[in-house]
Amino acid sequence: MLLEYLQKNYKENEPIFVSDIDLPVTDTNLRQMFKVLCDNGQISRFDTGIYYMKGASRLKGGISLSASEVVKYKYISRNAQVSGYYSGYTFANQLGITTQIPYTIEIVSNHASAKCREVSVKNQKIMLRRPRTEITKDNYSVLQLLDLLKDFEQYVDDDMSMAAERISAYIRQIGIRRTDVDEYIGLFPDRVYKYIYKTRLYNAFA
Repeated sequence: MLLEYLQKNYKENEPIFVSDIDLPVTDTNLRQMFKVLCDNGQISRFDTGIYYMKGASRLKGGISLSASEVVKYKYISRNAQVSGYYSGYTFANQLGITTQIPYTIEIVSNHASAKCREVSVKNQKIMLRRPRTEITKDNYSVLQLLDLLKDFEQYVDDDMSMAAERISAYIRQIGIRRTDVDEYIGLFPDRVYKYIYKTRLYNAFA
């Protein structure tokens, strides 16, 4: 019953969280069913309460999940739904405005149960923060941008103008509109206004 359910609802190498399974069995029986499938080699265990069905691969042992894939699936997006975004030094590094590679991934997510807490997925540490408003696929990019600008100077290594250019390019690429900014900027500190005008980012908004 469980294997058929997984094959119907999950793709190969897609994280499967035991807590997400909707079957008419007790939690104890469900976990036992997962253990049996894992012992039989029909699924693989990634971490406590997290499994996946291995895809075909030329490599011995098949393809394994990475912690970053599981983190993204659990806290940021899955099935075309967005519930979080990378923040802080993690996002600043992705944009190329800092060369610092954070040991701890910073994420803002609807799935955060506290204002700020550290969690782990396998050996990957995550600083998880609760959002200022619900994150959706329609607003995540503007919330991510405003969150970055909240502490903009903290993330820039040295060249402020180069950092502003990279952010402007991101704004144009994503297509963030001035009306989007106007809708959400009130949720953030006043200094965000300062950075937008100081770096002339308003010219990049659609």
